[in-house]
Amino acid sequence: MGILDGRVVIVTGASRGIGAEIARRFAAEGAAVAVAARTTEPGTSTLPGTITETAEQIAAAGGTVAAIRADLARPADRERLVAETVSQLGVPDILVNNAAVTYFTRVEDFTPKRYALMFAVQVEAPFHLASLVLPGMREHGRGWILNISSGAARHPAIPPGPFAGRGGTVYGMCKAAIERFSTGLAAELYPDNIAVNALSPSKVVPTPGTVFHHLTTGDDDPNAEPSAVIAEAALMLCHRDPQSLTGRVTYSQELLTELGVAIPQAR
Repeated sequence: MGILDGRVVIVTGASRGIGAEIARRFAAEGAAVAVAARTTEPGTSTLPGTITETAEQIAAAGGTVAAIRADLARPADRERLVAETVSQLGVPDILVNNAAVTYFTRVEDFTPKRYALMFAVQVEAPFHLASLVLPGMREHGRGWILNISSGAARHPAIPPGPFAGRGGTVYGMCKAAIERFSTGLAAELYPDNIAVNALSPSKVVPTPGTVFHHLTTGDDDPNAEPSAVIAEAALMLCHRDPQSLTGRVTYSQELLTELGVAIPQAR
């Protein structure tokens, strides 16, 4: 018996990294998980990992899973993702918005196309998906929405540090927007018994994406945080009484310490 038995979860960006780890952790607690991303076959992305592989890992461990390809920049794909989840697994109780498309480019060099794509995937998609799952959550009388954020949402120091010029302004804008969306939606949905939170890792998590962008050297980086840590924090935010833990903009290790939960170690 797991603490998420009978729950249906959507995790976006679940082909690799944090999203895949959250999907596996939730499935291990008994949830039926829809894993969503664009990448279904190896070699179709510059980064390793596919939702097919994530689904196979969950199924091999005895979990219930559906792999649903979705380009979250497209509204029609968002609608199809929720519809197929309902058809294959049931009405979602939990939504984890983790998908991201990121370019580290200075403002004067940012193209309109890339700017629009980042906001479509990291801001518009979480907003749209939340609106699509809300009717079912209200019908169930409870629900949990979790938006994965980043320390990049914090305002930079002035005078700036050595990394300020690497081109993280638009990424920080997206994450700041998702945090304000989370707290605003939490306030709106408090009477409906639906929790909404924003969660960031306390330290950079070694994933194919963070390694690609040279944010960490990998699993052997002493300053990094294992993906299991943020997955455990995500679990804490997606099963407790919705009105007791909502409207948070929080960090993984700080949250686990506050709740008295052991911080997972690197495997």
